[in-house]
Amino acid sequence: MKFTKMHGCGNDYVYFDCTKEDFPGGAEGERQAAIKLSDRHFGIGGDGIILIKKGSKADFEMVMYNADGSRSQMCGNGVRCVGKLVYDAGYTKGREFTVESMGAVKVLTVVEGERGDKVAKLSVDMGKPILAASKIPVVLKSDERVIQHPLTIGGVEYKATCVSMGNPHAVVFIDKKPADFPVCEVGPLFENNEFFPERTNTEFAYVEDCRTIWMRVWERGTGETLACGTGTCATVVAAILNGLVDAGEKITVHLLGGDLVIEWSGDENDSVFMTGPAETVFTGEVGI
Repeated sequence: MKFTKMHGCGNDYVYFDCTKEDFPGGAEGERQAAIKLSDRHFGIGGDGIILIKKGSKADFEMVMYNADGSRSQMCGNGVRCVGKLVYDAGYTKGREFTVESMGAVKVLTVVEGERGDKVAKLSVDMGKPILAASKIPVVLKSDERVIQHPLTIGGVEYKATCVSMGNPHAVVFIDKKPADFPVCEVGPLFENNEFFPERTNTEFAYVEDCRTIWMRVWERGTGETLACGTGTCATVVAAILNGLVDAGEKITVHLLGGDLVIEWSGDENDSVFMTGPAETVFTGEVGI
């Protein structure tokens, strides 16, 4: 089956165009393929696989699997790459179109091209942040916002601000750039903590100034990745809620794989907007 390897800020997936043919083996075949093909030694290598299908609620649908074969609701970097693939392939002529994932619809806009008609950068309306505890979800008796909630992880007390961008995030602000932070030690402890009934992605973020953040991320079902679009959105939302960056401004977030720009008004009824690159690495064919 033909595939395209793509990445957004180093957050890389193996993409399959299923608009004309179904993926072999149904959902179980997709899950097993995610585990096999994501392996960076014995497979193509990636943070997971993403299938592009015809949408029922939107122009297109993306079906996303993490590297461990679990389904994921949304990936900000992944959806930008979906946008580049369908636009570059000529499946849409408009510079604005929609992509659904597990029922949630995102609006994508092409904001920058490269040679010819190929896409280099897209903006995505990532939807409203979800702040109620039960909907993130986290285990709290009340349904209030979860801001600077103390959690003891590995014998150390951290304070987490929790946000869902269609998938759960715990944002932890630290006092220096996260280059040396033990993400691979602490991340799994957050992911599997009982406070998060559906596990969680965890962002470790340092606020440099009112419009600049440095961040590393541990993604549930995958591990540390070079970038996470929904996590970057969640981090900016959390930073605004904590008064650390300016609401309504374009906030640049530096990730291991590159930069994303996030904008949110500070009103939970307003969408979060993400702008960033999408790149094709190579194409090929693999036996499924």
